[in-house]
Amino acid sequence: MSEPIALERRRLGNTDLLVTPLCVGGGPIGSMPANFGYDTPVERGVETALAALHGPLNFLDTSNSYSAGESERRIGLAIGRHGGLPDDFVLATKLDRDLGSGDFSAERMYRSARESQDRLDVESFSLLHLHDPEHVGFEAAMAPGGPVEALLALKERGVARHIGVAGGPVEMLRRFVETGVFDVVLTHNRWTLVDRSADQLIQEAVDAGVGVLNAAVFGGGVLARGLGSAAARYGYREAEPRVVSAIASVEELANSFGVPLAAAAIQFSTRDPRIGSTVLGISRPERIAAAVGLNAVPIPDEFWAQVHELAAPSDTWLS
Repeated sequence: MSEPIALERRRLGNTDLLVTPLCVGGGPIGSMPANFGYDTPVERGVETALAALHGPLNFLDTSNSYSAGESERRIGLAIGRHGGLPDDFVLATKLDRDLGSGDFSAERMYRSARESQDRLDVESFSLLHLHDPEHVGFEAAMAPGGPVEALLALKERGVARHIGVAGGPVEMLRRFVETGVFDVVLTHNRWTLVDRSADQLIQEAVDAGVGVLNAAVFGGGVLARGLGSAAARYGYREAEPRVVSAIASVEELANSFGVPLAAAAIQFSTRDPRIGSTVLGISRPERIAAAVGLNAVPIPDEFWAQVHELAAPSDTWLS
């Protein structure tokens, strides 16, 4: 077996976390067919997590809610087989509302943390996010006795070294960044080859010393596989016709340069110096090395000059 490729490490905002430019996203590890269109068998998920722990990437991001905890459970099994986390490995998870009742209270946040500790068999996390706060709203999230207060208490207790906020709507995430409470912000599906809605959020976070994680650069898969003959979906929903047209234009440009579409999607994010790490959902062990390879594919400057003009119209962006 060849030695893993050594990758640069980037400091994540003003934290002391040094992370590889690619991060293993734990969603597919637990099997999320509604989002990704395929199942991940248990053992394959565990083997994928185990491969992540062996490198060359030093960063894995999951969530309490992914597959109702199955992602964390499988990652926990892999950590056990590995004999614990590698010394320089960054494990991130997320505090989640109760998916049944919608409970987003402080007490639910404490339960979420305990569940994650139990499944992953760890006492503390390098990074702990508040997840999808759009389901409770900014004011309720920040209110005294609310979920953000619980997250801060978990940091104070040493359960989390650093805290972040991970969600969808960029305007809400900008408000969270402005509070000065968070060390990291995670955006998804909104800084890609066709959707640029997170640009201002990313810049404001960098200006404030907040680390930026960019997830779902494939838009749910279409920017990895191309349009093909399947129904076009972007961001886990049916794509608007003008988004489909933008994807087709980007795919045509990539083909004209002989560039794999997936390589372009990854490097659109990793070449941006503002992005601390790019989170890729990975469901097979061999896809970790494949992702590293795609990130190393040479792409000419002229491709980037042209692709800049091919984003979908801004009124179609997920915002």
